[in-house]
Amino acid sequence: MNIKELLKQLKGKMAENDERANKIAVEMRGLLENNELEKARGLRQKLDELDAQAKEDAETVKDYERALEGTREQRTGNKNPNGNEKTDERAAINAYIRSKGTITDGVEIRDHAAIIPAKLLRDAVDGVTTTTDTVDKIIPKDISYVAQRELETVVDLKPFTNVFKATTASGTYPILKNVTQTLPTVAELEKNPALSKPEFYNIDWKVETHRGAIPISQEAIDDTAMDLLAIVDENAQRQRLNTTNQVIADVFKTFTAKSVETIDDLKTLNNVELDPAYQRALVVTQSFYNWLDLEKDGNGRYLLQDSVISPSGKMILGIPVVVINDESLGEKGEAHAFLGDLRRAVIFADRVDMTVRWADNDIYGQYLQVATRFGAYKADDKAGYFLTKAPKA
Repeated sequence: MNIKELLKQLKGKMAENDERANKIAVEMRGLLENNELEKARGLRQKLDELDAQAKEDAETVKDYERALEGTREQRTGNKNPNGNEKTDERAAINAYIRSKGTITDGVEIRDHAAIIPAKLLRDAVDGVTTTTDTVDKIIPKDISYVAQRELETVVDLKPFTNVFKATTASGTYPILKNVTQTLPTVAELEKNPALSKPEFYNIDWKVETHRGAIPISQEAIDDTAMDLLAIVDENAQRQRLNTTNQVIADVFKTFTAKSVETIDDLKTLNNVELDPAYQRALVVTQSFYNWLDLEKDGNGRYLLQDSVISPSGKMILGIPVVVINDESLGEKGEAHAFLGDLRRAVIFADRVDMTVRWADNDIYGQYLQVATRFGAYKADDKAGYFLTKAPKA
């Protein structure tokens, strides 16, 4: 097999594993609803194994794609004397920062900015957070439902959406419509009737550039031997996380608006309005979550339940709950939510992960500019609803 065939085979295997993970998640949800915790934990172990396999396969895919494109050394003519590519690339980025952009050896430059490889970002803040594992969950790279099942202290909405790598500044993305046709009845040995063809519609997308400044003192550049990339990444990653979350939340607000007064209204939306073919998730503001958390059934039991598959650790009506701040979907104190299939609802065009460059400033002298390029768009307008908690009549 050549590399292209191996890459195609591996991507097929990853798609199958994603499908298995989705089925296991549905089965685990049923077990949790029936309070069969032991069986649910067994399935959770399988999910963790699939998660680990997905990360390993994703790294292999990157290796295959690098082999197809040619290594960085082949493109630039640079050689790696010590054989540790990651260490050399980190040193090159740090040299670029310390020299204020004059030293570019070993650094990929695009539009006068240095491209920071994703593999360096995944462990650049090692020691800033509790574990490297935590960083991987905050900065997921794979288009996978598996990665988003891990519990997080800061929720990143990006991996819940349909992420694809954009190779141009704009384009169209094909979406397959939900299949509603049925198979007709035919007599024995009768010729098979013609079946309806798959229907697609295209989503126009365009990436936007988001930029910000990171202050690094001249003393830090001159006097410290510490890893400057860690300083950059600690600041930039949170800014980028806030940015992507806000852009995705703005897409949620474009869906059909619905007002809910009671849990029964939420049940009706889930049971009747939203097509059963869609997967369910609730992205809620803190105020909306507080309402859910206070609701009780007729026996005085809280309706919000513990969940091992929900990012917040909670679910309601069998739906995993994701909590974001009030300002993401409205004003402070307003209770809003998105109910629907996040992956069908939003596409995320990921163009450039993160770049850095030195820029002039009249007051500061120079500052380090960080930029990321992406776009988020509504994919399927029937995949969800934008909810507002209305006061009871």
